[in-house]
Amino acid sequence: MNLRKVGYKTGIGTTFLSFKTPASIAIIFTMSLAPPYNAETAQTKVKKAQDLWNTQDPKAIAKAYTPDSVWRNRSSFLTGTVAIEDFLTKKWEKEKSYRLRKELFAFTENKIAVQFWYEYQDAHDGMKWKRCYGLEDWTFAEDGRMRKRQMSGNDVEITEAERWYKDGVDVNEVEISEAHW
Repeated sequence: MNLRKVGYKTGIGTTFLSFKTPASIAIIFTMSLAPPYNAETAQTKVKKAQDLWNTQDPKAIAKAYTPDSVWRNRSSFLTGTVAIEDFLTKKWEKEKSYRLRKELFAFTENKIAVQFWYEYQDAHDGMKWKRCYGLEDWTFAEDGRMRKRQMSGNDVEITEAERWYKDGVDVNEVEISEAHW
């Protein structure tokens, strides 16, 4: 596979990264949005992160985080991109047919909070459909990579009829009622 080299400008110069997969190119757009954030750039950052996570490519996703990034994901505490990549690999071994939507909740100059919903089939529970409702708190480094991520989420078992993100559906077009916000 050919290696692609992509550069992006940050507030502290130009950074070059190499990517092996087309899906990992999405990261360039996520990282190129560096603080300080305003309403437009925060919204764009959230949607680019959503797109990146929907690739389910742990290697590409881990590149959006600083090497010493600190995570709390539910009851798991992680530090560094190697741990993040390992965590995401295990996550998607369990969470099949994963589809995610993120929405901007709040922001400051270098922090963004999001509300999210994702659906998956639980490979550890008879392939039952589940939906996770949650909130994330992100803090960014000067170059636009995330240096801290805290996630709280709750899983709810759903039926096939209750699914929002069926095949072919654009997750951004699904009407989510106030009861689920």
